Amino acid sequence: MGLIGELKRKIKYGGTSHLCTVCGANLRRFYPFGTDVVRPEAQCPLCHSLERHRLIWHYFKEKTDLFDGREKTMLHFAPELCLTGRLRALPGMRYWSADLGGRRAMIHLDITKIPFSDKSVNVVYCSHVLEHVLEDVKAMKEIRRVLKDDGWAILQVPIKRKTTFEDPAVTDPKERERIFGQDDHVRIYGTDYVDRLREAGFQVTVDPCVRELGEKKIRYFGLEDHEDIYFCRP
Repeated sequence: MGLIGELKRKIKYGGTSHLCTVCGANLRRFYPFGTDVVRPEAQCPLCHSLERHRLIWHYFKEKTDLFDGREKTMLHFAPELCLTGRLRALPGMRYWSADLGGRRAMIHLDITKIPFSDKSVNVVYCSHVLEHVLEDVKAMKEIRRVLKDDGWAILQVPIKRKTTFEDPAVTDPKERERIFGQDDHVRIYGTDYVDRLREAGFQVTVDPCVRELGEKKIRYFGLEDHEDIYFCRP
């Protein structure tokens, strides 16, 4: 998009009711997103961030050292378009995006066999990936292995029940969609997700930071009010 096109979009969607924490745009509103369940104010019309992207960007800025300019290596799984360029451009950042396939990622890898040496990464961000991975605890252990002793990871998954449900025998995509809600999901995580992270060796802080913002800011930033951040240290 050229500068003129970008300016036109900012004028078209501009306002004072909302702020996108990712691109910094002041907006009249966020736009609907979803298929079966449509969330009425979910997507930024400029950078296309969704609620979870705006929450994590706010968290990165307010509660981590990601923006301090010091040299660090970051590994970002399943890179989101609205975040990847901004992360890569941070001062001091050596950034790697990774995925199993596709054209978005800089490197292709299996998250259960990460081709990085032990204690070589300062930061790992992995959002809405582990629900696709059969051996999720193995993947968590791999992430812990590559983290430096003073490093950290944020490992987000959709939490939809109290107790995690999975059945490795379910392999048919239609059955997976019926049982797990999506044809490439292999489980539904519950609030006991934190136990799996600890089983993998992480020290975990479950941060309810979104609820600390209050109703007005939650609406202003276009966030969902129930997502916790899973902040993990090796």
